[in-house]
Amino acid sequence: MQLTLYTDYSLRALLYIGRTPDRLVTISEIADFYGVSRNHMVKVIHHLGSIGYLTTIRGKAGGVRLARPASEIRISEVVQATEPHMDLQECFNPHTNTCPLTGDCRLKGVLYQARAAFMGVLAGQTLADLLPPSQEP
Repeated sequence: MQLTLYTDYSLRALLYIGRTPDRLVTISEIADFYGVSRNHMVKVIHHLGSIGYLTTIRGKAGGVRLARPASEIRISEVVQATEPHMDLQECFNPHTNTCPLTGDCRLKGVLYQARAAFMGVLAGQTLADLLPPSQEP
């Protein structure tokens, strides 16, 4: 299983922004830090803002910050909001499935369980769980 680059960039952006809760962060700063395309990061940040994870402030002194505490951002929710689907195999989507074994296949059930376990682990993690401990004394 592999998450899309879009989801990877979304998680990276949230991690970066979550590390600096006391200031606004620019899209260029995030893109430069990770060495990714600024254009892709613009799309990611816009989407994360539109679904309520980020607050964006326009203008010369603008930037982005978390829209809610890191402890309220579940990693599984971010993945579900940024992945186009979680189809591990063609047979997961009944509209595009062409596998002749569908009616007699046991693999699909095992893969469903694996996907549920994967998402279960992510559901148990918040953004705060993935951030380094505070540097405050």
